[in-house]
Order: sequence, then C-alpha cells, then structure tokens
Amino acid sequence: MSPASAAVTWRCLSPMASRTGTAAAISLRLRTHGLPRRACSGTVRACRPAAASSLPSDIREIRQAQRSDGPATVLAIGKETPANCIPQDEFVDWYFRVTNCDHLAKLKAKMKRICHNTGIENRYFHHNEEMLRDHPEFLDGRQPSIDARQEILASAVPELAAAAAAKAIAEWGRPAADITHLVVSTYSGAHVPGIDLRVASLLGLRPTVQRTMLYLTACSAGSAALRLAKDMAENTRGARVLVVCADLSLIFFRGPADASLGTVVSHALFGDGAGAAVVGADPDVTTERPIFEMVSSSQATVPGTEHFVTGYIGKGGLHFSLSSELPMLVADNIEQCLVDVFRPLGHVSCGWNWNSLFMAMHPGGRAILDGVEAALELGPEKLAASRWVLRDYGNMSGASVIFVLDEIRRQGHGEEWGVLIGFGPGMTVETMVLRACNR
Repeated sequence: MSPASAAVTWRCLSPMASRTGTAAAISLRLRTHGLPRRACSGTVRACRPAAASSLPSDIREIRQAQRSDGPATVLAIGKETPANCIPQDEFVDWYFRVTNCDHLAKLKAKMKRICHNTGIENRYFHHNEEMLRDHPEFLDGRQPSIDARQEILASAVPELAAAAAAKAIAEWGRPAADITHLVVSTYSGAHVPGIDLRVASLLGLRPTVQRTMLYLTACSAGSAALRLAKDMAENTRGARVLVVCADLSLIFFRGPADASLGTVVSHALFGDGAGAAVVGADPDVTTERPIFEMVSSSQATVPGTEHFVTGYIGKGGLHFSLSSELPMLVADNIEQCLVDVFRPLGHVSCGWNWNSLFMAMHPGGRAILDGVEAALELGPEKLAASRWVLRDYGNMSGASVIFVLDEIRRQGHGEEWGVLIGFGPGMTVETMVLRACNR
C-alpha cells in the first residue's frame, strides 16, 4: 500500500457507544485528492489507532492532502447595526443633554465643529437614553462602571454578531453546521468563555467548530480576522471559516466633562455595528458564489509608534486616546505597505499607478482617507466605498472594512485586482491583495 492511499482506522468510543456497550468505528482516509468533509460526528470520548503500522510514512503527502488547491475566497458577506440611529447633526445636542453637560458651552461648540468636519451623516448605537438614565455611572469616567457595562455587553455583542453572521450564512446558502472554523473580534469588553462561544451557540454551529477570539485589536481587527481566515481556509482542505467582527461603543461611552480631546473625538467618530464573512478555498461553483479571491496578505508595525493609539480597560470602562498625528502617519507609510504586500506577485515599487486597483480601506476618519488619497495620488472614486461607509455608519472599528467590501461589490467596479487595508494600534497596518471573481 502506497503512502498516498494509506488508510488509518480509528476506533472511537462515543457517549452512545459507551451506553450501549458497542464501539463506533470511524475511518479517516488520507489521500492526495483530499480529506472527507467530516471525520466524525458527535462527541468523541476516546480514540486509539487500530493499526499503527498502516500510518502514512510521507509527511509531505499528508500535508498536500490537508491543504487546499486554490486561494481562499470571500464567499458571502453579512452586516448588522443596532436599531438606535442618531443623525450626526443632532448628535452633539443629544450627547450633551443625556450627559447633563449643556453648561459646557465652549466644549459643545467645539464638538459641533468636529462633528461637522467628520463627513458622517448617521451612526447607530446600542445604548439609548433610557439605558443611560438607568446607569448614571456610565456618564462619569471616574465612577466604577465596568461591571455594569460588561453585564450588558455579554449578551448584546454576541447577539449583534450572530445577526450579521446569520445574514452571511443565508447568502452563502449552506447550513450553519457546515462552518468548520469561527473567528470573532471585538473591543467591547472581555469575557471568559469568550463571546465566540455564545455566537456559536446562537448560530447552531457544531461543537467541533474551531474557535479563535480576538480582543481589543480595535480598527485593524477586521483585516486581521480575514487574514487568519485566509490561512485557515488554505491550510485545511474543505474548511469554511466564519469571520465576525462586532463592536459596541458602550464600553467607552462617558460624558465630556473631562474636556479631553480623545473623549470628544471618539464620541464624534465611532458607531456600533457588526460585519461577517464566510471564507473558504476551492469553492463548489454549483452551490457557492465566490466574491473576492484572497491572494496575498501582510502585516507591518511602524517602529516607534506604540503611543499613537493606546487604551486600557479600567474601572470606568475602556479608556483610549488617538494622536492627532495619526492621519499623517498613515499617509507617510501606506505606500511602502502596499509595495510589500504586492512584492511576492511581481515588480511593484513606490510611484506605481495605484489607480489601477480597487481599494477596500478601513474608513478610520475623513482626514485619514484624505491623506491616503493624496499620498497615493488616487482619483476621488477610489475611496468612494470607504467614504460611503463612513458617511452612513461612522467608524465601526473592526466591522467597518467588511461593510466596505460589501459596498464595493454593490457599487461594482471595473478593476480585476484590488487591496484591502486596515490599520490599528501599534501602529499596525494590515494589507491583503484581492482579485475580483465577478467584475
């Protein structure tokens, strides 16, 4: 028997087998043309090899059988927001009223100018006026409120995440039980077990789904989660990875009484939302409709920039600060990051015509988008999807880039090749080369 066709028989004792006194035999066949979709179902209590001598001897052939033939692809996208929508031109009056800070007239006028310059028209929030009346401790960052925030977020975050994921799975067209891997990200608190377990339960995923949880990765979370999904799909034949990013700004909501620029800017910019995507390689074209191929990915940290975006969870919730130099920092480094991610695919250097690509960039803020547009000499249409998401939702942190991908496919584009760009604390820049499957 050749290693390529070797079969390993494992004798597994399931809970049902232990009750009936019989053992269920499950065969796992390792072949170069692929692995079965499911090795076993149910809960396995104990396994032992029946014939160790039949194990394949060539590890390279095993690895070849385990890996996909083609690149990972985005197969479906879903998105969701809370019901509470506040127009940007009404936000400042609402914010100062619910936080009992109308007496801070100068600060209120300053925040109105900031909100006007964001390019945002609407944002969505889980928190509302009734919740804030019930929790006055949320209004003062000096008061202990983390426990109450965590209690609300423990159910609100996974429920919003599951709502977005359910839409992605419905678009995908296959049962939720066919999801093999789950990647979830949020900055909205931290729980053990993580919210990924609750999301899996709400969606009815199998107990064997392989879960990965990302906490406090902030605005680069969506890009990072998609990068992980790409690696999982390409290294596990038949894998279908569900990516879910959900962020609720309740974790840092507080009044403007401290007069800090970080508090004012964050409350003028961030909104709540959840984005989801199903990722898998070697799509079944009879049932799956690939959207983007995920060709190459890269992550880079700009040296000496750890202080540009910082934060911590304290007794008053999440406290974080944004440097006013962030837009300039992104603009100064974005081209080199793009060169690095395209280098394995061919000769690309600084000064290349970036207008030949479609751009799925995290809408971190109007100044950031303007800076990147100028640095790369982009036409005004290139960041249109990012500006649209910023306008209609604000900055939803990790979920935003998934909204941008959805908008790019909705708007349509003529380019075959594109790039996904995310950035966050570090300062970390995530980039991924994409190829449109249907232009």
